[in-house]
Amino acid sequence: MKRIALFLLTNIAVVAVLGITASLLGLNRFIGPNGLSMGSLLGFAFIMGFGGAIISLLISKPVAKWSSGVHVIEQPRNADEAWILQTVQNFAQKAGIGMPEVGIYEGEPNAFATGAFKNNALVAVSTGLLQGMTREEVEAVIGHEVAHIANGDMVTMTLIQGVMNTFVVFLSRVVGYAVDSFLRKGDSENSGPGIGYYVTTIVMDILLGFVAAIIVAWFSRQREFRADAGAAQLMGRKQPMMNALARLGGMVPGELPKNVQAMGITGGIGKLFSTHPPIEERIAALQNQQH
Repeated sequence: MKRIALFLLTNIAVVAVLGITASLLGLNRFIGPNGLSMGSLLGFAFIMGFGGAIISLLISKPVAKWSSGVHVIEQPRNADEAWILQTVQNFAQKAGIGMPEVGIYEGEPNAFATGAFKNNALVAVSTGLLQGMTREEVEAVIGHEVAHIANGDMVTMTLIQGVMNTFVVFLSRVVGYAVDSFLRKGDSENSGPGIGYYVTTIVMDILLGFVAAIIVAWFSRQREFRADAGAAQLMGRKQPMMNALARLGGMVPGELPKNVQAMGITGGIGKLFSTHPPIEERIAALQNQQH
């Protein structure tokens, strides 16, 4: 419940900040007496699109810690925590990135990596993952998450999401203006947008939002194949990652906070909207990988 409330409050705050910023810059006044100003609309769409994605990226690590209840390992309390810390450090050195923060959280089998920068990221694994896998399999999962960081996947997904958001905001308002102009043809008394604009914009936001989600999910699935291959490279062999995936296929995946779902290790449901490929496809890709 806390994670859901936090997610909603964060999004409300982001939208409010972006709305105020657009108002102060005058970018929300893209419809005037002379019609639709494409330049102002593009500026508004850019701020709303990239602003939301970038803010979400910048706050991803603290939000993930809070919403998942991550305990960051600073001084290992036991041999397991010492091993996890050392494993992440070894992989980070091999991958050429700064040492990420390392954490553990209570939950079903899962893991995730997040953070705005390669050298200031977070790798977190669940207690369910540690209890349900062999050390070699956990090591492969950790390698997968470190590969996400080394590949710059957090920034890449932010850019893709920003482009898609901008596209949705811009095109929905262009279509809304066109529909409204057609419906109000001959009405010269009121130059402002009418009900047709608002209704069409809302509908187009929803429809284009689905298209954008499909495109973002496709890119996310490609990242997972790369991260699997990256884990195999970091370990020097691919069998541990294949074993980890096979075991995950028989587990009940833990629910991740929405802001880190795309960075998790588990598979998704629904081909078009899934951020992760099916487990069997990931194993097959590793089997076909040339060493």
